[in-house]
Amino acid sequence: FRSPAAYAMHTGTAPIPVWSSNKPHYRLNRGGNRQLNTCIHRVAITQLAHHPPARHYRDTWTNNHPHATTKAALRALKRHLANTIYQALKTDLT
Repeated sequence: FRSPAAYAMHTGTAPIPVWSSNKPHYRLNRGGNRQLNTCIHRVAITQLAHHPPARHYRDTWTNNHPHATTKAALRALKRHLANTIYQALKTDLT
């Protein structure tokens, strides 16, 4: 993968902008590898239950985006995890 964004598109964790009014909204990418997306989703749910830094990331993200929903916070955590996985893959390659 050439970038973290390309990896996120492949896993289906990259947000897609949708303009229903004058404000941009983001929705979940329905494309990509669904099995990878499912794995990242399970990791996100497990980390929210057992990993304090994941809960801190979600809480910080929610505080910075006051009108965000819990689904949006989960989507942001999944994108963060995809970036972390990409960096680990890149480190293992070298």
